Amino acid sequence: MKIRILAAAAAVLLSGAAHAQFQKPEDAVKYRQSAFTVLGAHFSRIGAMAQGRVPFDAKVAQENAAIAATMSKLPWAGFTPDTEKIKSRTKPEAWREMDKVRAGADKMVKAIADLEAATRTGSLDAVKKSFGDAAATCKACHDAYRE
Repeated sequence: MKIRILAAAAAVLLSGAAHAQFQKPEDAVKYRQSAFTVLGAHFSRIGAMAQGRVPFDAKVAQENAAIAATMSKLPWAGFTPDTEKIKSRTKPEAWREMDKVRAGADKMVKAIADLEAATRTGSLDAVKKSFGDAAATCKACHDAYRE
């Protein structure tokens, strides 16, 4: 039931995110930061299982992966040109290399979709591998474009 409610909420969010219009540049920054925060929270829960810090629960992993997959698609609407000068942890290089940022975003979205698929197998080994691949895409972008 919770998954259905989350899926419905995600569909509403996704339909608006692609055409998000922000009143102020600060709103766009808050939007993308919030999306990354929720993504990170759910991704970390899977990571705790993959790293053996908490017991593996396939159902919980699936629920968190579904949310992470949805959230992975959202922050990019908040990277609007007018947010470049707004103070955030985004390095100036990101704005000069936005094509690379978007390519990295696409890799991350795909890797998290693969992680979601791995959670549906019920195999901890599959989750560990996919989690590591997805985490590598996050790290690559953080290393290059996050202060």
